[in-house]
Amino acid sequence: MSESTQPGSWDGPWYRVRTEQFEAAFLPSADEDLEAVDNVDVEVRLPDGSRWSATIFTVAQVEALMKRWAASGEALGGRYFWCSDGLIVRDAGISNITQVLAGLIENGEFTQVLQCLDD
Repeated sequence: MSESTQPGSWDGPWYRVRTEQFEAAFLPSADEDLEAVDNVDVEVRLPDGSRWSATIFTVAQVEALMKRWAASGEALGGRYFWCSDGLIVRDAGISNITQVLAGLIENGEFTQVLQCLDD
């Protein structure tokens, strides 16, 4: 997988990362450490103008949510996790997530994993 990520920049509530393959607009909390992000919405724009979205979680975040739900009774007592546009990654951080997105494009799985946004 190529190292195509470049440092990002804030644009209002969005943290934007531009690569040769795409532009990703992440929506982390304002005070969140960008390299500790473990649950974030992202919109990705490809060079052809198409827009794609996902809610990205780390494995650890999914486990934490399910444990919380086991106590609260949500999701059948934490027995399942579901998200319509969910993508689960192993490691936290915007730079890691950006590398995963680039890898999905490179291996041809991007359009199968993310949700296309209709204009």
